[in-house]
Amino acid sequence: MINSFFELKDYIKHDYYRIYKTASKLSVFKSLFFGESFKYVFWLRVCAYLNGKNKIVYFISKIILRHYKYKFTICIPDKTTIGKGFYIGHFGSIFFSPKAVIGENCNISQGVTVGQVSRGVNKGAPSIGNNVYIGPGAKVFGGVSVGDNVAIGANAVVTKDIPSDWSVCGVPAKIISRKGSFIYINNTLSSEQ
Repeated sequence: MINSFFELKDYIKHDYYRIYKTASKLSVFKSLFFGESFKYVFWLRVCAYLNGKNKIVYFISKIILRHYKYKFTICIPDKTTIGKGFYIGHFGSIFFSPKAVIGENCNISQGVTVGQVSRGVNKGAPSIGNNVYIGPGAKVFGGVSVGDNVAIGANAVVTKDIPSDWSVCGVPAKIISRKGSFIYINNTLSSEQ
């Protein structure tokens, strides 16, 4: 949850920098008209900030987010906890549980589902660490924990915990290497910048 306006600006700055490797105010404003992935993430952050504050402005921002939800087929609720530097590489068919927790500097590709399981051994929603790459078509289900610096390959189905610094692929996902996500995560800002 984003508590202050300055925190909102910081989140937007980190998100924008991940896409364009700059964070000037003019370029951020320009991207609200031309940058598809950034438009959705921007309004997602604004809704997360306004939730519980100004009901009228929150309602208007929620309508704008809903418009982009249908336009880009991205369904990430504003109640989902997402860290700074969130990057959507390609929009389309992206679905997240509102109870999922996503760390900082995560890359999401098209066709990704991060879903909740209502019963059984894996009951709950995923918790995904920092600097995680989730490839096209990948699915992460249930109360699993994905560590930091993990790379999840295209069309992988993750139903079990993944330790930090590993690469996984397949159905069900299996560990294939210790290379992690280091080559996939770039354009990150430190908290001091």
